[in-house]
Amino acid sequence: MRGYTFYERVSRAFHDYSSLSKLIVISTVGGGSLIAYSEANASSDAYSVAPPEMGIKKKKVVVLGTGWAGTSFLKNLNNPSYDVQVISPRNYFAFTPLLPSVTCGTVEARSIVEPVRNIVRKKNVDICFWEAECFKIDAENKKVYCRSSQNTNLNGKEEFCMDYDYLVIAMGARANTFNTPGVEENCNFLKEVEDAQRIRRNVIESFEKASLPNLSDEERKRILHFVIVGGGPTGVEFAAELHDFVDEDLFKLYPKVKDSVKITLLEAADHILNMFDKRITAFAEEKFSRDGIDVKLGSMVVKVTDKEIFTKVRGNGETSSMPYGMVVWSTGIAPHAIIKDFMKQVGQTNRRALATDEWLRVEGCDSIYALGDCATVNQRRVMEDIAAIFSKADKDNSGTLTVKEFQEVIKDICERYPQVELYLKNKKMGDFGDLLKEAKGDVAQDAVELNIEEFKKALSEVDSQMKNLPATAQVAAQQGKYLAKCFNRMEEAEKNPEGPLRFRGTGRHRFQPFRYQHLGQFAPLGGEQTAAQLPWDWVSIGRSSQWLWYSVYTSKLVSWRTRALVVSDWTRRFIFGRDSSGI
Repeated sequence: MRGYTFYERVSRAFHDYSSLSKLIVISTVGGGSLIAYSEANASSDAYSVAPPEMGIKKKKVVVLGTGWAGTSFLKNLNNPSYDVQVISPRNYFAFTPLLPSVTCGTVEARSIVEPVRNIVRKKNVDICFWEAECFKIDAENKKVYCRSSQNTNLNGKEEFCMDYDYLVIAMGARANTFNTPGVEENCNFLKEVEDAQRIRRNVIESFEKASLPNLSDEERKRILHFVIVGGGPTGVEFAAELHDFVDEDLFKLYPKVKDSVKITLLEAADHILNMFDKRITAFAEEKFSRDGIDVKLGSMVVKVTDKEIFTKVRGNGETSSMPYGMVVWSTGIAPHAIIKDFMKQVGQTNRRALATDEWLRVEGCDSIYALGDCATVNQRRVMEDIAAIFSKADKDNSGTLTVKEFQEVIKDICERYPQVELYLKNKKMGDFGDLLKEAKGDVAQDAVELNIEEFKKALSEVDSQMKNLPATAQVAAQQGKYLAKCFNRMEEAEKNPEGPLRFRGTGRHRFQPFRYQHLGQFAPLGGEQTAAQLPWDWVSIGRSSQWLWYSVYTSKLVSWRTRALVVSDWTRRFIFGRDSSGI
């Protein structure tokens, strides 16, 4: 009885005071170990704010979505002066980088999801969750219209309206079909947990169907032909996971159909993993070739029927078809219908995503923020503000700008326009004085004086360094954390702005603009080998990178419960293999 009480107390302490356990050491079956640092409660005290006085009306914040961006915002919001309403058609957060592992039983679906109510229940902020789908945003009247996700009869009360003071749109995106005929009807996508579970069932069903005795060899080969469209990280990782599942587990259970299995990866570009270092791309293509995965580069899908997929070679336009048993479509993202409607409402009709400023505010809407896959940051160009920058730096109104005058505002310029710093770095210039000197010619740096036209010439190429942020979980999580910190300090920043100078106005911006910090990316390639591309151009490929992948992904999981479940799934797979049950 005494032992039971001890374990009960330990369990309660672990759940109630998880900050006591920041470091977890996971021993693996192979005798190695990983050290995975948890950031689950890293922001609990950094921006804590005293509770609001009684009687003060709280600002209502409505959050649409519980993906990476929305969940990161909720986890890091600590200011109790807000009344937060969370609306999402799913009541959980899913760790989407592990979805390819779910498709093949390496990890179970429930191991990568955490209920939203678990995430927010210990917050000192009033947060309510509603399982519903938002179908309309009324920016003019500050209302959102929602529909219950429950399929039960609610006596005509399935729809409801909610007011807001601030709206945070974090609804993610859908798979982009590029209006290719037959894709919606015949292809599988890999965006949600349900998609991964459906793919897993289809793989098992394909092997069971191909094992029936009354099939011809041609039909058996068609059923066991798995086609992946898209050579990005998701498509490549799924192809690798599927190959390992088939090679390590299913061949043992279905030996008679071993020679009929084929995996094909279609990519419209010249190489797979285009966003990675060329060394990783070359290694991945070579490894897939060794593994027997047929990689067809320059192949554009033009049509999909229930049994055939039609492709066109990008170079010569030659078309061909191939029979298939299952197609997984992973070719990028497109906005949801509600986002398209909202974009029309705010005059953003010709964009692929909702445009925001550098503070994640939707352009033209001061009280609406958008982050994650549904939005894109529209970084302002230096040349749009060149006259205002010159005027702000020219304090003596002489009509010319010296290096000393410019150095007084260079910090604000680099904060407001990050492409300036990138340009200097790529040009290997020590400071901005070198850039001004280059524009003036053979003149000592201290003696450089530029008029407005010479200043424009000096900065004319700076905007060439601008790039759109990738639609990744890493970007969405950082945006959610950044916006939460802004909300935590909203009142304080109103009184004491902490951002850069307003070059087209007076004073300073309330906050520093959002800056994405790239922490690296992984590409699991199967066979316990992973390619890692980390900051400072460090590239690592092989088994050591696989252990790093295990450690990083373990640390990034949203709770200790999911960490324990995922690690136990990995351990189970090492000992017993993947489960091939058709459930």
